[in-house]
Amino acid sequence: MCNLESVAKFVAMAAIAMLASTSLAVAEQSGKYWVPTAQSSTTPASDARKLEKPRATAETRKREALARMHDPAAPKGKEHHLVLQVNSNDPAAMNLTLNNATNVAEYYKGLGEKVKIEVVTFGPGLHMLREDTSPVKARIEEMALSSPEVSFKACGNTQEKMQKAENKSIPIIKQAEVVKSGVVRVMELQEKGWAYVKP
Repeated sequence: MCNLESVAKFVAMAAIAMLASTSLAVAEQSGKYWVPTAQSSTTPASDARKLEKPRATAETRKREALARMHDPAAPKGKEHHLVLQVNSNDPAAMNLTLNNATNVAEYYKGLGEKVKIEVVTFGPGLHMLREDTSPVKARIEEMALSSPEVSFKACGNTQEKMQKAENKSIPIIKQAEVVKSGVVRVMELQEKGWAYVKP
């Protein structure tokens, strides 16, 4: 009789351990951890399976949607737009901006999607596009050849102020175009729906 009770206890403990480990494994796979509640101990196994099935179905749908988003055969009608602002005479910020532009261009090239990226400089950031002071001139020249989807705009207001302050002509690199106002350019691109980043 004593052995029978011991065997029954052992079987019951093994069954509880197996249920707990199965529930924990399922929870870990779905990214949600199982927490025992008073209701879960009384919920029949068939109800637990019914709850797991919609979760699994939702997960499958989510994965399929993500796969369709990056499917090379999917239609590529959308063109992405990004404006990057540079307003400081900091070579690290300028290089970070060029890194961001390169990374975004490469990302969308990899997906087979179109992207336009515009780097707008104003204030002290105009040094990025000055022929005589740009610390990143060589990189911009290289990018103009390898990434034609990236363009550069120099603020005309800042150029005029620098010319007056320095009492000389302020040359802009040939890869850049002068716009009347850099701030207005950023604002107008945002109004057209361009994403905005200040590195």
